[in-house]
Amino acid sequence: METTSSSRVGAQTAEAPATAAAPVQEPQTDAQTDTQPQEAAAPLPAARRTAEGFLAADFPWYGLDGAFTGPRWLMQVGTAADGTVEHGSTGHGDEPSARGEIATGEKERFAVVITVASNPLRRSGDGTGVLEATSVSSAAWLAGSGLLAYSWPGQMDHSLRDDWLDQQTEAAWELADDLAGDDWSTLSLPVDGEPTPFHYRESEFGWVLAGSTGSGVHLGAYGRGMSAYGLGFSAIADLATYE
Repeated sequence: METTSSSRVGAQTAEAPATAAAPVQEPQTDAQTDTQPQEAAAPLPAARRTAEGFLAADFPWYGLDGAFTGPRWLMQVGTAADGTVEHGSTGHGDEPSARGEIATGEKERFAVVITVASNPLRRSGDGTGVLEATSVSSAAWLAGSGLLAYSWPGQMDHSLRDDWLDQQTEAAWELADDLAGDDWSTLSLPVDGEPTPFHYRESEFGWVLAGSTGSGVHLGAYGRGMSAYGLGFSAIADLATYE
């Protein structure tokens, strides 16, 4: 059943993390090459997050709209082999750590918005293969793997986390490939002021959502401690507000 959210997020949060978004890896079809998802890269230190990479993109970036008045910051961009910017993330709220609320009980309140350029299925430059198209599933995958980068079960030893993360990353990949499945519900949220449907799911680690905009990009988002039901998204007019 579709859930329409009319409430909005208030200004109760403090600054948030920087995850390096993994390269867009669309769940495969028979027409695509057989690849496996990759773990998201390590977070980039706050002092090195600037708008330079974001300014190289030829698509609009999105973040939470003006109803959110807490801290905002830039995360990293993901690029293709030729240097073309394909996706990137912006953060809102408390900067989370991998050993945050899940492991320590510390309350982190954050939401990360991922913008993914809309690209059709295309041939590789040498004509020998097929590059992944981007879709809502791409945004869902990036959001799911991004949330995992900041999740760590409290009872788990450090030495076991890599195995756990590999297992959970594969599960996130499979979930992103089945947006019509029972693990997802539908949530309607405003994008540039227009009600927009999103695929939405919750877990013990937080929430993930994914959808498309009318401006030719796909949006993913993940968070913890902030309700997804009160979010609204809008194109970022000035990246300086995130530096």
